[in-house]
Amino acid sequence: MTTNTASRTAAPRVLLNKVPEVTIWFWLIKILCTTVGESFADWINMQLGVGLVATAIIFTVVFAVVLGWQVSTSRYKPAAYWLTVVVVSVTGTLYTDILTDQLGVPLWISTSVFALGLAVVFGIWWARERTLSIHSIVTRPREGFYWLAVLVTFALGTAAGDWTLELTGWSPGVSVLLPLALIAIIVGCWRLGANPVLAFWLAYILTRPLGANLGDWLASPKVPDQGLGLGTLVTSIIFLCAILATVVYLTLTKTDVIEGHQHRERGAKYHQPRREWPLVGVMTAATIAAGILLNWASAQPHANAAAEGEGPNPAEANVHLTSQQATSHFPAADVAGFRTLVRGMDADLAKGDQAGLNNAVDAYEKAWDDDETRLKPLDGKAWDFIDSQNDALFTSVRDSKDPAAEKKAIQALVKTMG
Repeated sequence: MTTNTASRTAAPRVLLNKVPEVTIWFWLIKILCTTVGESFADWINMQLGVGLVATAIIFTVVFAVVLGWQVSTSRYKPAAYWLTVVVVSVTGTLYTDILTDQLGVPLWISTSVFALGLAVVFGIWWARERTLSIHSIVTRPREGFYWLAVLVTFALGTAAGDWTLELTGWSPGVSVLLPLALIAIIVGCWRLGANPVLAFWLAYILTRPLGANLGDWLASPKVPDQGLGLGTLVTSIIFLCAILATVVYLTLTKTDVIEGHQHRERGAKYHQPRREWPLVGVMTAATIAAGILLNWASAQPHANAAAEGEGPNPAEANVHLTSQQATSHFPAADVAGFRTLVRGMDADLAKGDQAGLNNAVDAYEKAWDDDETRLKPLDGKAWDFIDSQNDALFTSVRDSKDPAAEKKAIQALVKTMG
């Protein structure tokens, strides 16, 4: 009796599978959740004036609560599981935004750090459990690794998606196409026999920038960001309602429930081990091609300048200046004065103080106009470069009043002024 009791105590408790079957419903609701993560975080932070850090603290607490509910369940329950995904999507987005907007960490560094962090999580998970399959989440340690990996994928996807926009200057609508194309390639490789676990996690990461860009496209103003102009609140409500309807459907139909203790892979029928490495090569080639495309797009004047508000419209001037070139011919004291005003705007935006932001923009515009006759003759191209950024700022603050557009315009000037 003692031996049997000790044996039972040493063995990890085996639970019913705590995650859903990976069907089309899984991917649909995952994309809906990532879109909410982008738009809802912006709405809470900026429109309600809560502020970035305070919003992150609130959602960290909420995440801990809903994760506790999810962990306490003995089997997969759609309401608990998908509420946790929604909250973790918002939380992961906020963590990346704090690094970028509050601490000034460059997006390429954030992307690299989160990618390394995800590799570490997967490495430890594999070393301990010998599987990374979503269909094997039947013990508490595996559930812990799973949710940690999910949190990091959201932070990584946010950083990588924002970095892509920063490099290319693409509009949100255009930026949807790159992660969509990469996901399509991964799905094709999976159907041809690629490792299903690898294909799942790659697609899972890419759905974050896909959903975020989709949310930006719906919420951003029609001018100058070429969005649909729905705003962050309307976008959040639409997608939250869609998530709720889908969760209700899944709860009633149980179409995504894995019965018993099954560890099966739905895609196992497609898996062909002999094709694994050649198909890894295909996915690697697609990644390299995407990198080449991003590098090319970052060098195009119209991509960076027009879409990001970091340069003149190519129809007006066929030039593109780096941020350093834009201020190099102006007196350091003048640049420092503009820098202080721009950082004040950034602080007001982070606090959600729209009135303070309006006043700061007015003060900046007056200072800029007062110095035009003295500074423009020093470097006309640089002046036009910054002036086009100012136009994007004034439009976003005074006309569209969209927090995402305001953030983009201010960050462009922060980068220029140093």
